[in-house]
Amino acid sequence: METINTKVLIIGSGPAGYTAAIYASRALLNPILLEGNQPGGQLTQTTEIENFPGYPKGIQGMEMMQELRDQAERFGTVVKPRTITKVDFSKRPFTCVDDRGDTYIAETVIISTGASAKYLGLPDEDKYNGLGVSACATCDGFFYRNKTVAVVGGGDTACEEALYLSSLAQKVYMIVRKDYLRASNVMKQRVMSNDKIEILFNCNTVGLFGEQGVEGAKLVRHKDTEKEEYFDISIDGFFLAIGHHPNTDIFKPFIELDEQGYIKTDAPTTRTNIEGVFAAGDCADPIYRQAVTSAGTGCRAAIDAERFLIDNSEL
Repeated sequence: METINTKVLIIGSGPAGYTAAIYASRALLNPILLEGNQPGGQLTQTTEIENFPGYPKGIQGMEMMQELRDQAERFGTVVKPRTITKVDFSKRPFTCVDDRGDTYIAETVIISTGASAKYLGLPDEDKYNGLGVSACATCDGFFYRNKTVAVVGGGDTACEEALYLSSLAQKVYMIVRKDYLRASNVMKQRVMSNDKIEILFNCNTVGLFGEQGVEGAKLVRHKDTEKEEYFDISIDGFFLAIGHHPNTDIFKPFIELDEQGYIKTDAPTTRTNIEGVFAAGDCADPIYRQAVTSAGTGCRAAIDAERFLIDNSEL
């Protein structure tokens, strides 16, 4: 176990963390980046990325994250496959401890721990991850042009995903476990008036099937009642739209969060309620959750940290 001093500690990787590292290292701040338990973030579970600028032919998620990591290291970022287990933001410099017991004394901290999509907990979700199962219609919907897909959920997010997919897919099922949509009235109206969308009320997904990828879903209607009925639907893609959980629990004692657990920032900056602590990426973004927007906030967080250090004469 050792104690390491740094001007900038970046907690988490992905587009936000790596971009923050690129900017901080080019500013000669010698940042340390701790990748967390999923190096590269959610995009490492995505197959092809076609909506990130600069890749006209698309790129595999894992490959893009490796390129961002390489770029950060090229400018001097120290990248470690560590996870933070404890933080103390009560005073500067800040103290953070990783899963191997090393302690980091940081003048500034950039939090880029991301958010995790909520899944149903079916074994088939892991089996077909990247092979038809997705938690982001905006990211992956393009691959399902003129195909049949299903969206799980009944809130505004699920309706938005279904409407977006209906502009690409031939048919969209909405699998809703209740007998009504929880979405706002305007979203309900849009979904129910869309000829491409079929809502399956009172339905739960119990499994997925297919040879090389998702070819269908196994459903049950009126689960655990006298009217219980099992049936299959043929689909090419299965989209989860039941929410995300920001990876911010460890920061709760110090950082101000919203009701969902997302970090509150002083927009348009990335400042949190603790001076010297900044947040970037999906952990502070309940709306967009895109790689390009995460990268943008990573850039802003590094610039905010640099300016903070200048103002506090730490450079």
